[in-house]
Amino acid sequence: MTLCPALSKFPLSVQEFVSEVFSLCQPTGLHLCDGSGAENTALLQQLEDEGTIIQLDQKLRPGCYAARSDPADVARSMGDTFICSRLEADAGPTNNWRDPTEMKSHLNDRFQGCMKGRTMYIVPFCMGPVDSPAAKFCIQVTDSAYVVVNLRITTRMGSAATTKIIGGAPFLRLRHSVGCPLHESASLHLEHPKARSAWPCNIAERKIVHFPETREVWSFGSGYGGNALLGKKCVALRIASAQGRDEGWLAEHMLILGVTDPTGVKRYVCAAFPSACGKTNLAMLTPSLPGWKVETIGDDIAWLRFDNQGRMRAINPEHGFFGVAPGTSYATNPNAMKTFATNSLFTNVGVTDAGDVYWEGMDELSDSPVTDWKGNPNWTPTQKENGKIDTKANPCAHPNSRFTTPLSQCPILDPAWDTPEGVPIDAIIFGGRRDDTQPLVYESFGWEHGTFLGAAMRSNATKAADQKGLVHDPMAMIPFIGYNIKDYFSNWLRMRERGADAAAYGSAVRMPKIFHVNWFGKGEDGQFLWPGFAENMRVLEWILARCGGTASAVDTPIGRIPAPGSLNTAGLENFTEEDLQQLLTVDPALWRAEASAIRKYFTETLMQGDDTPMPAALMQQLEALETRINVA
Repeated sequence: MTLCPALSKFPLSVQEFVSEVFSLCQPTGLHLCDGSGAENTALLQQLEDEGTIIQLDQKLRPGCYAARSDPADVARSMGDTFICSRLEADAGPTNNWRDPTEMKSHLNDRFQGCMKGRTMYIVPFCMGPVDSPAAKFCIQVTDSAYVVVNLRITTRMGSAATTKIIGGAPFLRLRHSVGCPLHESASLHLEHPKARSAWPCNIAERKIVHFPETREVWSFGSGYGGNALLGKKCVALRIASAQGRDEGWLAEHMLILGVTDPTGVKRYVCAAFPSACGKTNLAMLTPSLPGWKVETIGDDIAWLRFDNQGRMRAINPEHGFFGVAPGTSYATNPNAMKTFATNSLFTNVGVTDAGDVYWEGMDELSDSPVTDWKGNPNWTPTQKENGKIDTKANPCAHPNSRFTTPLSQCPILDPAWDTPEGVPIDAIIFGGRRDDTQPLVYESFGWEHGTFLGAAMRSNATKAADQKGLVHDPMAMIPFIGYNIKDYFSNWLRMRERGADAAAYGSAVRMPKIFHVNWFGKGEDGQFLWPGFAENMRVLEWILARCGGTASAVDTPIGRIPAPGSLNTAGLENFTEEDLQQLLTVDPALWRAEASAIRKYFTETLMQGDDTPMPAALMQQLEALETRINVA
């Protein structure tokens, strides 16, 4: 069945997919998206007429809009996220698993008639440069125009991707609905008090479901972020990680940046931090050191594979930024501020009466009255008894509020950002938010030890998901691994072998060095010891010098820390040699406790309900750490 003339150009597999979803969801209208400017303008006007978005002042924020979600639909919910592999063991202990046949039956019931009274949008797009051998093509169907205008920013949506799919490129099938039909005749379990609101959602029935073997995603009930923009976490990490396991590459929650030193030598770095732990700030770093230049390729996701010279290369599968707004300012991240100055969408931030945006940590409070993220006018921050402002008790912007902005607008975009082959990676950095224990920076003893550092990561939880306290987050991937985490560790450990297999005759594998950083160490007074932000360039300087063999290091039980005098702290105000020593201290007592927590995680938490063994190499690395710590 051809639902519209334009669909007849597509392969039969596409037409059958669209027809199947159309018959199930029963939308009133159908629109095949072309990604054009005219289409985008029309959708933005539609969303504005519906009250979903408001246009900001076009002199202050040209081409920018703000949206407020339902207060219940503001973040990822891991309890509603599922990996439906055929075997439960393939999902592993960190994922919610359901039998795929049973889950599809459940979803079919929910999707039945879910788009009545709404338009179904068909959105073809590409993750990664369209001519890259690593590119993945997708078709998402959705009943949310808000999702469409966001996908136009965050993915390569438009004629180039459409042409490839029409030409027969394999595509991933992605289904999304807010779960709020508009017709009274719709199934009762789909009726929802917000069905006719400016932000429809059906949180009681929310499900974000991945089928890794068939490369499908079904998402129901949410219209926010990665729950609805399925190319992001769902495809680029959960599904792609399973593809990487099968095909010999890695899909990682990592930024990619290029760093050029004062002599003109350029190296590329990937870094993995949990959400809201400084990835975007590092990706758009303004160096504090003269003569250095940082250029960004991406702030969130990297696909890593080997070329025929044995070099690991990275591409950014995304086409835009979807960054956490609070804390972003001209002081912390001027390049981000410049990037989203125009043609951007802001969700769940404050909006001033003058037509600008506002959030905690952005700048001094505007003189113009502010409406908060819930729509309450004349917002004022809560004042504590001592006169200080409490930014947590009554926030103007939700802690997980976001900006969606084109990658192409970044003022420090790397010239190689869209190259099909990707960029060569010299260093991989792991990190998190820790008050103590973890030093400012240290280098692994090698690839297996570096994999162990990533697997053992713990960080204070962020507002991007429903978690609290200090949590284990291996490689910053715990919410995003689309298969068994222990097999994921094994895939990492196999990468040296994968590189050897990929290298042409006579080429030697050149593995990236692996490091761990922690910008968030605190002193006895509870204040951060390291100035962070632009000064993180000093840590990158040492890391890249280690890659080039020009910086010295000292072996400790946990890895190699900067040797005295090798980390440049010249000119840092209010920073002492004692501060640096405290930041680089490896405390045996704290590390014995850390090793104990890692052992419990490896041997108990990751073994609950799953008998897949931990990779022997990681257990050997843990035992070696315990031995070194106990004799320290």
